[in-house]
Amino acid sequence: MGFANISYSSIAESTRILDFLLLLFDDTSLPTAARDKRANVRFTGTRDRPYFPIPFKETELSAALKAIEGCIASALADDKFGKENAGRAITVNHEKTTAFLFQTYLAKVGGLGKLDKSVRTLLKDTDLLQAQSNPYRRMSANLYETANKGEYYHIHGSLEASTTLEMIGLKSHRPDLESHTDIVNVIEPAVRKHTVKQLEALNAKNRQAGVKAFEHDDFLQTRHGKENWPLPPWSVENLETNTPKCPLPNNGGKKILSGIKVLELCRIIAGPTITRILGEYGAEVLKVTSPNLSDVPFFQVDGNMGKRTTDLDLKTPDDRKVFEKLLQDVDVIVDGYRPGALEKLGYGPQAMVDMASKRGKGVVYVHENCFGHYGEWADRPGVAWEQGRFMGLDEPVVPPFPISDYGTGCIGAIAALTGLYHRATKGGSWYGKVSLLHYDLLLFKVGLLPQAVQEELRRQAGPDFLALRHAHSVDQISGTALVRMRQLFPDFVDHPKYLDHWYSEGYKANVSAVLPVVEMEGVEIGFTRASRPNGSNEASWNGGEEKDYRIDSD
Repeated sequence: MGFANISYSSIAESTRILDFLLLLFDDTSLPTAARDKRANVRFTGTRDRPYFPIPFKETELSAALKAIEGCIASALADDKFGKENAGRAITVNHEKTTAFLFQTYLAKVGGLGKLDKSVRTLLKDTDLLQAQSNPYRRMSANLYETANKGEYYHIHGSLEASTTLEMIGLKSHRPDLESHTDIVNVIEPAVRKHTVKQLEALNAKNRQAGVKAFEHDDFLQTRHGKENWPLPPWSVENLETNTPKCPLPNNGGKKILSGIKVLELCRIIAGPTITRILGEYGAEVLKVTSPNLSDVPFFQVDGNMGKRTTDLDLKTPDDRKVFEKLLQDVDVIVDGYRPGALEKLGYGPQAMVDMASKRGKGVVYVHENCFGHYGEWADRPGVAWEQGRFMGLDEPVVPPFPISDYGTGCIGAIAALTGLYHRATKGGSWYGKVSLLHYDLLLFKVGLLPQAVQEELRRQAGPDFLALRHAHSVDQISGTALVRMRQLFPDFVDHPKYLDHWYSEGYKANVSAVLPVVEMEGVEIGFTRASRPNGSNEASWNGGEEKDYRIDSD
């Protein structure tokens, strides 16, 4: 059976999901002015079928979210430019949406991609603790079976592998281990010595982020699941009402957010994706990272598009003074660190509200995290189990590509745009809350792909992909999926028309990254500069002369 014999339309499903999402929110988290743009949305696509070997409606859901992003941006455009063009068309293409969801695997620097080993020579080494570059340490963030047969645990060494490895009785470094099989044969037996309960206790003691791989129905029976399932996918709330309306600056250009200043305090994927999207609409984004904290080098190639980047150590008096000077002009702050981390430094939501009240201009604060903002704990419930079932297995498998991270980034951009809309039309300061947990819960709320569609996706995935198992890493799974997708869809994967091509002064090389998804009549959406590594610029809103330039893909 092929897709030609299956009655399913990804475009029609995005339309249905969009209408479903519009019913989930109050006017604070999704303004009426944005809902009123629904009739202007148009979904397009060449294939009208899913691309990913995944049981979830990833492209369909994300296209609907991109439509909401476009609706709020259009409402902001009305406020900035006037309502003469209020009926402007908002177009969301499914191929561009799909590319957005695995953009780091399409991005290139110097003609090399994420999985090319020689690409490291072109990147700034921000993997300070070798949690990514060392294969053994990298596998400290992976899925393994526990002492409870049939139960699996995702240990999560993340950017600091030593603590996780040592807490399960292993050495922090094993330079003698290089192959995937040899590494798994060391780490999995160490994990199998512990029950889920014991691993939870070790995580709590050592402040690590690992979690049991729950089946979806089992997760819903936990306290955390019961508390989070009824909640909407994102929320925006008012923090103060003392500051006056703050319309978007109108400097004569066609970019909706030109003149808006955004401070990014994030690492890895989801948080940087929020600000990348704001940059697409014209915001001036300054990414602030600590010179003492690790970040994944290649994710900066696509994640830092359109931004300036600087290093500040907010634990030192001198750098705190510089940071607080930046805060005087900031419009949006995006916080991607653990709950409470910035509060400890004195820069949490309440401190920003106090600052905004003193200066007489409200602020938008968006906090993105993994586990949600309410309840005890959680990770991505049930997603890995559903992926395993899709592959015909009775074990969880990590889905290919960090799709949940990019979907969460889109939700965070929606929250930020909503906060800016309220600040422009009502005044005050606003607080957006988003998480990977709630993006993944939303995947379940919109339903899995029909079984006939899953069966065809499974058939076309090929034997190499279906041979993968729970202990394979996300790059192994993603790399295998990418090879197959390149074979199946040569007119889509890596096609230059879905990428933006620049010369990057920061990398001293050509850079290609996925284009913005939303297209909107009468406004300009796109990057103003190429990406650059973390810490490339001075800590200032005045960036100086730009040496990046766009390259014609033809």
